[in-house]
Amino acid sequence: MPLLLFVLMPVLEMWLLIEVGASIGAFNTIAIVLLTAMLGLSLLRKQGLSTIASANRKMQTGEMPVEEMINGIFLAVGGALLLTPGFITDAIGFCCLLPGVRQLLLGKMIKRMVVSGQGSASFSFQSSSSGFKSYPPRPSDDSNDVIEGECERESDKRLK
Repeated sequence: MPLLLFVLMPVLEMWLLIEVGASIGAFNTIAIVLLTAMLGLSLLRKQGLSTIASANRKMQTGEMPVEEMINGIFLAVGGALLLTPGFITDAIGFCCLLPGVRQLLLGKMIKRMVVSGQGSASFSFQSSSSGFKSYPPRPSDDSNDVIEGECERESDKRLK
């Protein structure tokens, strides 16, 4: 399936570029492709800075910036698609960069996403109003919590 996507997508992009070029002219088509790339990079910069600032705020309060990390992935994919010449990739790229559309896509993904580890470890994303469950901040470093335990090396056991 991915191989078909990598073959089919460029063919569709070329066909669409040729059709648009025949309709409005080659120069106008190239201008539109360059304009969408510049507009996309501007939007990517604005959204990226906003996401980084939000992640920093969450980390300062001791929260894990899960939503910001996933938004960062969407922004990276959207930016790459906008730099790729073509109208289809531009449309998908803009969907990844526009906050409302991105949140809608994230919400749909979260409803379907359940990650299970091997053994007894099991993880799942739980939805809240923002799409992610936030946890209370961890205790500060000046807390007096001490975890005691013992350790024994495997090599020491074999020598006995």
